[in-house]
Amino acid sequence: QVQLVESGGGLVQAGGSLRLSCAASGRTFSRYGMGWFRQAPGKEREFVTAITGSGSGTDYRDSVKGRFTVSRDNPKNTVYLQMNSLKPEDTAVYYCAATYTGWAVRTRTRYEYWGQGTQVTVSS
Repeated sequence: QVQLVESGGGLVQAGGSLRLSCAASGRTFSRYGMGWFRQAPGKEREFVTAITGSGSGTDYRDSVKGRFTVSRDNPKNTVYLQMNSLKPEDTAVYYCAATYTGWAVRTRTRYEYWGQGTQVTVSS
């Protein structure tokens, strides 16, 4: 079992920055690939970024490339999402998720564990 708790969301103006954190329970954190997804009102949950268990590999959706950075600190059981140059269209609930594959996976159904989400609101 892995429990995930996100934090760091909030209200920010367009062009601003936020850093999300996702703290994981358990002693095998480095085995899990970690992903960030987001869900805006009335829309499906979509992939944002993911990182491999070792942290050596990452993947991003096109619309956040160059603005968002995913990283992890395995001794601290934490994954981060640094979001810069935020846009109103980034407004959503952001979720972190863990996949035992260890890979940076885009497919939502490959993730076994999910956090409760944290709200990010970007005002124009």
